[in-house]
Amino acid sequence: MFALNFYSDLYEEFLRSNRKTVTVRLGDKSAKYSDGMVVWITVGPRFGRRTKLYSAILDRVEVKPVSELSPRDIERENPEMRLHDDVIALLTRIYGEFVTPAHLVTVIYFSRIDE
Repeated sequence: MFALNFYSDLYEEFLRSNRKTVTVRLGDKSAKYSDGMVVWITVGPRFGRRTKLYSAILDRVEVKPVSELSPRDIERENPEMRLHDDVIALLTRIYGEFVTPAHLVTVIYFSRIDE
């Protein structure tokens, strides 16, 4: 079983309320995640205890440069973000490396599975 983990407590409420249905990950993750895959959505620190919120199906997995993210991609990643610069700042902070509009990202669209 694979998981999509979210480190920030900021995202837990967005995830529980279904306001976050996309995650943008730095680099090409298409070898790890694919359309139709079922994953756990979890919240917690890296190498620490995590909480499973729910299972989800990956509706679509796309690899593209940051500059090609649509306004909808950005809003579904974080309802408080609107601009490419917001995504760049977030990715730079999370991954600890300077991210540019040319960097490739994997956009993972997911839907909650009610069990």
